[in-house]
Amino acid sequence: MTAWFQEYFGYGFGWFLATLILILIIALPLMLAVAMIIYADRKIWAAIALRRGPNVVGPWGVLQSFADGLKVFLKETIVPSAANRGLFLLAPIITFTLALVAWAVIPFGPKAVLSNINVGLLYLLAISSMGVYGIIIAGWASNSKYPFYSALRAAAQMVSYEVSIGFVLITVVMWAGSFNLGVIIDKQIGHVWILNGFGFNPLFLPMAVIFLISSMAETARAPFDLTEAESELVAGFQTEYSSMAFALFWLGEYGNVLLMCALNATLFWGGWTPLVDWWPLYYIPGWIWLFGKIFLFFFIFSWVKATVPRFRYDQLMRLGWKVFLPISLVWVCLVSGILMVYRYGALS
Repeated sequence: MTAWFQEYFGYGFGWFLATLILILIIALPLMLAVAMIIYADRKIWAAIALRRGPNVVGPWGVLQSFADGLKVFLKETIVPSAANRGLFLLAPIITFTLALVAWAVIPFGPKAVLSNINVGLLYLLAISSMGVYGIIIAGWASNSKYPFYSALRAAAQMVSYEVSIGFVLITVVMWAGSFNLGVIIDKQIGHVWILNGFGFNPLFLPMAVIFLISSMAETARAPFDLTEAESELVAGFQTEYSSMAFALFWLGEYGNVLLMCALNATLFWGGWTPLVDWWPLYYIPGWIWLFGKIFLFFFIFSWVKATVPRFRYDQLMRLGWKVFLPISLVWVCLVSGILMVYRYGALS
């Protein structure tokens, strides 16, 4: 596609035009997906609580998210008089933007990726680490005690679970031999007999579980939503926000949730490949397999939110530092030892 645009519009402008179109091809469906998963989230919660959920706006209530979006768009953006106006408005923009740019390296098919860089996993780790800056800035700029407490919680929570996520990713990188997400997916094809995915390997299954739970903590989803604990902090870092600034936080939050679901699918369950390495299944487009896996993990996220009570803060810290960190560190040593013996012949 890029070569065609460069042929007709010149090298520089053609590249720019092709890249812009590819960005829109990813960003616009992602925005639509965020609106629909908010609806799906509410429907799942309602089903678990034996309620009906959204059912008024549109058939089966599917247009409820768009109605809510229109409502917040028409409301006034109120900035507290004592707040730092520039940072107050910048914080939701940072959160929303980072939720979008991370999708640049997610493969949707064999060659369907916006930026096929060799350090794609490092890029995602950097972007996910920066996501907390929007929350910290919002908490500080609001000049209010509850948002500030929320910002401090978010910083501690991010550090606690980013460490274990990093060690989990090291095990995947060592086995695949690359930071490129496309290569990592290729290494999962037929990994266990005819099954595609590191998660089917008993060696990697504990890492897949730790990564899934850490993903919930990284995105501040229940039972790890201590940054928005309404019984303690009103609404956390979002307390002083209204209108589209508030909506951008919601869009960023659900965009990050979708990203973490995509990472779970990509790193441990074969990404765009079918779960079984059987050639007729490859006739189904890769993006369908990827979206199916993303929705499965999103269902798990919603299921946990609807059923598991919120952790206390000491429980949150203990799980990250005293459980996940030691296990993931031991697993790094275990995987590296197995690779040295069986792949590189350290004992021969």
